[in-house]
Amino acid sequence: MDRRFFTLIMALALLGTGCKKAFKEDATPTAATPRTAGEVRPQPGGLAPPSAAPALARNARVVVLCYQRFDDRPHPGRAISSTEFRAQMQALKDRGVAVIAMKDFLAWRRQEKAIPARSCLLTIDDGYASAYEVAWPILKQFGYPSTLFIYTNYVNVGGKSMSWAQLAEMRDGGVDIESLTVSHHDLRHGPKGQDYLGWLHQELYDSKRLLEDKLALKVNALAFPYGAYNETVRKAAREAGYQALFSVEGQPLGIDAPADRLGRYAIEPNQPKSFEAAIDFGGGGGGTPGELRLATTQPMNAQRIQDASPTVQATLAPEQQIDAESLEMRVSGLGLVPAKYEPASKRVSYAFGQRLLPKTYTVILSARVKGQKVEARWDFTVEGAEGLKTKSS
Repeated sequence: MDRRFFTLIMALALLGTGCKKAFKEDATPTAATPRTAGEVRPQPGGLAPPSAAPALARNARVVVLCYQRFDDRPHPGRAISSTEFRAQMQALKDRGVAVIAMKDFLAWRRQEKAIPARSCLLTIDDGYASAYEVAWPILKQFGYPSTLFIYTNYVNVGGKSMSWAQLAEMRDGGVDIESLTVSHHDLRHGPKGQDYLGWLHQELYDSKRLLEDKLALKVNALAFPYGAYNETVRKAAREAGYQALFSVEGQPLGIDAPADRLGRYAIEPNQPKSFEAAIDFGGGGGGTPGELRLATTQPMNAQRIQDASPTVQATLAPEQQIDAESLEMRVSGLGLVPAKYEPASKRVSYAFGQRLLPKTYTVILSARVKGQKVEARWDFTVEGAEGLKTKSS
């Protein structure tokens, strides 16, 4: 073998040994390397250890807006015109309110992600096609994420309902799709003749399963139909695997707000101050002259009900301050009714002791704020009642 070639081979071998020794010594230093302030050391495998949520994440507040349908024609109930909806989306931008996705909201609550101090969730209920045809194009123009709460019996039935294809397109466009049960029935009471707990299980589990199977996604949240719930409903929903349960008791949400009763602001055309109260984040401090701010009503405005002896109730907006002694409830055809007010929950209610005739009723709630009378009103319709009789008859 040529002497020069042999010398070259030996030199390369020695060099390789030295490199291996150098890498080994660099990997296991004899003294710990000082850590700079705020530095996060990687763990084995290259994974950084989880860090505590930034202070901003804990101090943030979230308001959740609840829409139902969109229609530029005059429409009773909760239909918002495209012009009004666009103006509200612009107002969020102008006021510096950040619109976040449901997944970010849930991650924030798990202390996994920071969100802006003033954040908003946009939700649309039921599954009307106008969410696809009217609201979604506007939301895309603003770059806003949104969440649909769908009751599965209303998908693909034609008319004004959305199709599975439209839902899939919105899913692919980044829209969160969550559950509003199977039938949109009040979960506190099952249909006559059915085992209540079995029916409740079906409403919660089957809607979740169908949405997940049809759309290949994971359902994490539930909206209570009509915002109505009780402890039985909340417990069953938690057991079904829902991470967040939403009512319509509007209030700014902190990171520690109870996950099984997260309030939303119902945005309706006949109550324009609901939107303003929401994006004010509870900073108003009192009632707007002439209007009493409500977070929720039951029955909801323009709702049609079968119960001819309902309990009518309303929850005042969290920031609303009133003279409790001045609070009065009136019902068309009956006049002043002896409603009960609970200051702690800000809820006023009246249970009818008689059956109501099948027609539309107007409820007027009034009180005094700083000496000035303010009021709110809403309508509901009783269907299928037979005459005006007492329950005991």
